Amino acid sequence: MIGLKKWIAPAAIVLGALSIAACDVEQTEEGSMPEVDVSAEGGNMPEYDVETADVDVGTKEKTVEVPDVDVTMPDEQEERPEQP
Repeated sequence: MIGLKKWIAPAAIVLGALSIAACDVEQTEEGSMPEVDVSAEGGNMPEYDVETADVDVGTKEKTVEVPDVDVTMPDEQEERPEQP
């Protein structure tokens, strides 16, 4: 049975190659690209008058109180269910 599996992939490749080789394709007419005439005039971008606000960016030193958090972890024995 193992020997048969070894030959399946090469046999499929050979059969595929033979089926492609059995085709005979001949070109009967030349292809061509369509002729396209594109003409365009330059456009005009819109103009805008924009008045922006004056922004002063600076830094200040600030002290912020952070609460102290105590975490108590349960024992590992309490988390595990008892094993029979």
